Amino acid sequence: MNIEQLKTSAKQARRDIVTMIYRSGAGHPGGALSITDIMTYLYHNEINFNQWPRSRLVMSKGHAVAIQYALLYQLGLIKEDELSRFRNIDSRLQGHPNIKTVPQVDANTGLLGQGLSIALGMAAAKKLQKDPNRVYAIIGDGEMHEGQIWEALQQAAHMKMDNLVAVIDYNKLSSHDEVNSVCGLEPLSDKLRAFGWFVIELLDGNDMQQVVDGFAYSHHCKGKPIAILAHTIKGKGVSFMENNGDWHSKTPTDAQYKQAMEDLQ
Repeated sequence: MNIEQLKTSAKQARRDIVTMIYRSGAGHPGGALSITDIMTYLYHNEINFNQWPRSRLVMSKGHAVAIQYALLYQLGLIKEDELSRFRNIDSRLQGHPNIKTVPQVDANTGLLGQGLSIALGMAAAKKLQKDPNRVYAIIGDGEMHEGQIWEALQQAAHMKMDNLVAVIDYNKLSSHDEVNSVCGLEPLSDKLRAFGWFVIELLDGNDMQQVVDGFAYSHHCKGKPIAILAHTIKGKGVSFMENNGDWHSKTPTDAQYKQAMEDLQ
């Protein structure tokens, strides 16, 4: 997809995220909306479900699964009527990724901090099999407080896993609180480099041009794992959700849903 097509796709994905959560009465809109632009690019331009082996994507911040479902719907891998049953007890679209019901999500996640380790294992397997495809891990900035993340960062660099790309959704909010007031991450880019990673910093991870350019550049990075440090806005696209920690996990009212749809026209 070109830039304009990706922007259109991302906007539709945002509408579907908010609609799914509004209808189900449960979900995590803030962190799904912040990573929408990057996920849209990856699913449309990097992950090819028509080939095998293929690149894989591990949503370590599994509570943001609504964006995966929205994009898998765009790709024809989820039916429209399934979106309306998001998180229903009899639905296969549960509140965290589950490969038993939706195999295209690539990994069961939700217990924060584990997804990068899973992705590292997949990347190591691809190296052994001489598979040229990549593994992408989507990590929340709040997850960076977990020790297992730093163990995986250290191990991946030691193994020179240049087919592993960690995407850090740096929206600065961990649930309701500021990430760096809970436990300071800065200087995060310097720490990642010190651990032996290439770092590509997107100053606006919600700008599709920056996203496309950043990932294009990443394909020239060899010999080390790659970290895409994306500065994003939690709740991006919906005026009253943006940078508002209350919308980590919350359902819009009828009036709020109407306003969100107007924002996302």
